[in-house]
Amino acid sequence: MPAPDGRPEADAFTRTYWDAAAGGRLLIRRCRACGRAHHYPREFCPHCWSEDVTWERASGRASLYTWSVVHRTDLPPFAGRTPYVPAVVDLAEGPRMMTEIVAPRPAGRPSRAGAPEAGAAPYDGSGLRSGAALTVCFRDGIPVFRAAPPA
Repeated sequence: MPAPDGRPEADAFTRTYWDAAAGGRLLIRRCRACGRAHHYPREFCPHCWSEDVTWERASGRASLYTWSVVHRTDLPPFAGRTPYVPAVVDLAEGPRMMTEIVAPRPAGRPSRAGAPEAGAAPYDGSGLRSGAALTVCFRDGIPVFRAAPPA
């Protein structure tokens, strides 16, 4: 059951994932039997059903698969944050992940050491396109994504 602010509550198995996210690291699971990565965290591989899976730090790179812009909502955790952009991204390691796209980092604003944090400012999704390069950032210990800086 989610917490009142909409964040999922960690259980014994997912605590590793949420603790890493709170520290600015995105984890995925990788199967040692078939070699494939998956997300959301499970105790078995959804591809071959092996239980020989391990945690792995993800690169934090992704591409935008699909998104929507929400302008109105009656969901309490999101009411003060409209517009916002729920999305599905393709992680560089292969799995798809449901997430939120947040506003790009303002020009000239450096990120702190480790993974950058996301602001809570509403974002209307302007400039998004399918396949756009994204990078992970974290808001209150939850992985979200923003446009990757130009290479």
